[in-house]
Amino acid sequence: MTTPAAKRHRVLVVEDEDNIAIALDYLMTREGYEHDRIANGAEALARIRDTRPDLVLLDVMLPEVSGYEICQGVRLDPALSDVKILMMTARGSAIERRKGLALGADGFISKPFELKELRAEVRRLLVSEG
Repeated sequence: MTTPAAKRHRVLVVEDEDNIAIALDYLMTREGYEHDRIANGAEALARIRDTRPDLVLLDVMLPEVSGYEICQGVRLDPALSDVKILMMTARGSAIERRKGLALGADGFISKPFELKELRAEVRRLLVSEG
């Protein structure tokens, strides 16, 4: 429920599993976010630099380049300092979570996730930005 004058947040989904990407697409559309998807880790950093999304939903295990490497690349680029990153992984151990947060992720969610839980986390990150 956004007001018409509210800025539409831009979200980039970096996810190689189609079934999860479809669920994320549904949620992002329903929440009124502008969104795009990329399925390949190797292309993600360039897309983030080109589109400057407000939030990146970033899978940890991706083809070619891991989500951790992408997260680190974003955090090393001062021009991308305002981009929020929510990491997603099927391996939801405490070690994975600590690693993601240590590399600069703003949040971490384990798959499979409840859409309600993901929606709350996305809103938390987007509200905290501004």
